[in-house]
Parts: sequence; structure tokens; C-alpha cells
Amino acid sequence: MALKPGLFIDPGVQQLLRIAGSRKIHSTASLFGEVKTADDEEFRTLELGYKKKDKRAARVIKPPNILPPRYKSQKIDQDWGNVWPTARTFHPATVPLPVRQGYPASGKPTPDKWGNAELMKIPNFLHLTPPVIKRQCEALKKFCTPWPAGLDSLAKQEKHFPVTISKSSYLHSSTTLRDARARIVTLKVSLKSLDLDDHGRDKLLRLVGERYDSVSDCLTLVADRCPLSQQNLDYCYYLLTVLYNESMKTEPWEHEKEVADRERYIWEGSSSQAAAQTIINAKEESTPEEVIKEYEQVVTDLHNEGEDESTISRYRDAVMKLVGLA
Repeated sequence: MALKPGLFIDPGVQQLLRIAGSRKIHSTASLFGEVKTADDEEFRTLELGYKKKDKRAARVIKPPNILPPRYKSQKIDQDWGNVWPTARTFHPATVPLPVRQGYPASGKPTPDKWGNAELMKIPNFLHLTPPVIKRQCEALKKFCTPWPAGLDSLAKQEKHFPVTISKSSYLHSSTTLRDARARIVTLKVSLKSLDLDDHGRDKLLRLVGERYDSVSDCLTLVADRCPLSQQNLDYCYYLLTVLYNESMKTEPWEHEKEVADRERYIWEGSSSQAAAQTIINAKEESTPEEVIKEYEQVVTDLHNEGEDESTISRYRDAVMKLVGLA
């Protein structure tokens, strides 16, 4: 094998070339890199991408295994307090009732409970069934005390507890738990429990005005100007204290009042009382006490309520009884 002049080849490489004498070298420089012989196949292509694989079969979507609604598996004699123990949003799959809510469309019935947003908006009281309420009351009995034996009648209750306080609490779903109506406090007290004389009672009635009910003989004070109910309750106590103290006061100018200056007619010391006593003394027989009391009441009503057919008729009958002509 002949080599080009001036090219040096390592002796070891020359030995290899002799061994492989039957093979033909296309390039001397290839001895130092990739050796390519005549026996090699044709030029191989470089595949930069991925080979196309077989198309996969389409995915089969299986429907989920949806359980039936809970109310279909509920028993008739179940304990509803365990199913719906506390206040919660309406759930159609739990309530075994055909509840409907909302405005029906034209020609269609009222929307049922499934997917009904109106039923979820409003608060429900499905947790307050009669058996649950009874169970809760039984649990609260251990925190209660028995009713006092000495307050077995309404008269005793009014005697020992003459003041009645009334207020309300409101619970609803809202951004705030406070309701403006919860601050209102009502105080009721019977006037006979205040131990007022005629002067104090008359002055108190003029101060309270329409807050006094003559039928029940009760004074009603309502306070709602403060933001909290406790503050309004303290204000009611303050009003009652001030009214009582002002009614018991007697101003110096009140002693200067004459009969014509009085706000109401008073039988004691009046001219009618003196005239009636003169008639009674002139009579030979004694006059019953009830006749005198009736005449006193009729004359007082005639002056305070005014003259009308009823008062005039009663006054005529009382006079006839007083003089003994009935």
C-alpha cells in the first residue's frame, strides 16, 4: 500500500493496515476520526422528531355513581333532631317534604325545592320541632328554680312585684346581630303601689298625660332613645323616680289656690258637702251611708265630666234618695 510522500504514520497504525490489507481506505485523515469503510451502508438520516405512534382509542367517560337523595333512605320513625340538629341552610335532599317557594312563571307551577335559591335565602326553623323543643326544655329544667309558693295569686304578685319590664330579642340572618327594635324597653307600674295621696296622684297624672290607663290603673313608660336596652331600662327607672318625687312636692303657691283654681272638683270641704249635711241633719230619720256616698260620687262626676243626659239623670235620682222622696 502506497502512501503520499511527506505523511508520517505511526508504526502501530502501519501494522494494522497490513493486517487489514484487503480493505480499501477512502481517506487517510479518517484514521484519526470516524473510520468509514466500503462495507458500510448508505448514509443514515438523523431523525429529530418523534415517530408517529398508533392513534389511541377515544376515552370512554363513565357517568359517576350518584347516590339517591338522603330523604329516600330515611325511616318514618326517625329522630328528626339527629338529622337536623341546629339551624342551617335549607337542603332539598334532606328535607322529606314537597316544599315550594318563589314566583311561578307563566303557565308553570311554583318552583320546587330542587335548586331553589329562594328557599336558601330565608331562615328556616326546621330544627325547632315540638319533640326537639320538649327535649331542650327538659334539659333546661335543671337550671330553673320552682315558682315561689307565696306568689300563687295575681294580687300577691302585683303587691310584691308591682313593676313589670318588657323587652324583645330578635334573631335573624344578617350582616349584624343587632336589631334596632331590641333596644326598646317598656315599664308598667300600678299607681296604687306608689302610695300617693290625692295631691300627688293628681299631679302625677298631669305629668304623665296619655301614658296612664284609667281602666287598668297602670302607668306605662317606653324608652328607646339609647342604643342599648340596659341603658333604656336605667332611663325608665330614672323617669319613674323623677315623676314620683315631683308629684310628692308641694310648691308654696299651691297653698294659695282657691276652689275656683282647682283642676278638679273635690268633695271634701265643698259647698255641696255642707248642703248635703244640712239636709241630713234636718231629716228625722237617719240617712244610709251608701246614699251619701252615691250622692258624693254623682256630684263629683257632674263637676269633673260635665253635664250630659247621663250625669243629670244620675244626679236627679241621687237627690231624690238623699231627701227621702225616692
